[in-house]
Amino acid sequence: MNPTYEKLMKCYDSLRTVTDFQPRLALMLGTGLGNFADRIRVVQTVDYSAIEGFPTSTVEGHKGRYVFGYVDAVPVVVMQGRVHYYEGYDIPDVVLPIRLMKLMGAEILMVTNASGGICEHFHAGDLMLISDQISSFIPSPLRGANIDELGTRFPDMTDAYDPALRAIIRTVAVKEGIPLQEGVYLQLPGPQFETPAEIRMARALGADAVGMSTACEVIAARHMGMRVCGISCVSNMAAGMTGGPLLHEEVQQNADLAAPRFEALVWKSIVAIAQSI
Repeated sequence: MNPTYEKLMKCYDSLRTVTDFQPRLALMLGTGLGNFADRIRVVQTVDYSAIEGFPTSTVEGHKGRYVFGYVDAVPVVVMQGRVHYYEGYDIPDVVLPIRLMKLMGAEILMVTNASGGICEHFHAGDLMLISDQISSFIPSPLRGANIDELGTRFPDMTDAYDPALRAIIRTVAVKEGIPLQEGVYLQLPGPQFETPAEIRMARALGADAVGMSTACEVIAARHMGMRVCGISCVSNMAAGMTGGPLLHEEVQQNADLAAPRFEALVWKSIVAIAQSI
């Protein structure tokens, strides 16, 4: 058996000894949405450390657990804390939580994150609907022997971010009066912030925002046939765009200020998406 698949199934078997919850939608919480899980009707929580072989986050502020419950009547599994490539994990471990949520039953993945704005008409605190992504600077989670039990060898990424789901989120944003940008997200390895030259490169490649997560998880989700949508909080303008240094504290502060709008958009979008499928 493929060792990556074997590890995944061990995690699944371990998880199923403590919960039989069946989610319809999986939500990956990024910076600025850490408290979202407190709003849902919680049925159960499972710490990552309680799942045999599961990777655990080392980033401050990431609680490191699955939260099972309901957004209105929608059964969801929420990742409260993610693991990053820059923490030293191999890419298969980074995407293992996503694969596990699909095995639980989730057919739709909503990803969220904090990002640095590259597009010149963006501002810190903006919300950006992710229309596409660039993952060329990180290893593919599909590298190596294909795991046929999970998906095809060469998955199509034309619509990595599902057009119908994006349309629903746009409609919700208009109805709720929440300003929403739209653009392409680029993942770089981190953990250092990008240089001004790297930001100029990213802009030349067509990116509108840059961050240190998400793109690899989306590849794994699409490989398994999940429909994906994503919203990024532009928590700061990227290097070289303001003349000042980049600080993690600034990222967290701006994400916290945007949190009420972010939470409202995610909540209403989940409900609207569930009603459409």
